[in-house]
Amino acid sequence: MANESGGIGNMGNLFKQAQEMQAKLAQIQEGLAKKSVEASSGGGMVQVKVNGQFALSSIKIDPSVINSQEVEMLEDLIQAAINEGMRRAREMVSEEMTKLTGGIKVPGLMP
Repeated sequence: MANESGGIGNMGNLFKQAQEMQAKLAQIQEGLAKKSVEASSGGGMVQVKVNGQFALSSIKIDPSVINSQEVEMLEDLIQAAINEGMRRAREMVSEEMTKLTGGIKVPGLMP
């Protein structure tokens, strides 16, 4: 009987730990919405900011690259800057999640 009681206590402890981790995760996600990374392309001609929830929060385009004859180049610069911003945001989120998990890879937790 004592074994069963210890088993139930361990389950309760695991449940409590899971709840604590969930609360910490919610706190980290809230904080990530306030953090952002910057990226650019074309030597700074296109600059973007992406937050920790992978939302593009700003984009700045140097007027000198706005040329109707070179639309494809501008599109490429925008795409490159956004992709780099998203990569940096994933790194930032991964670092924050590593702090939560102590370096343990939790499936579905990290992007």
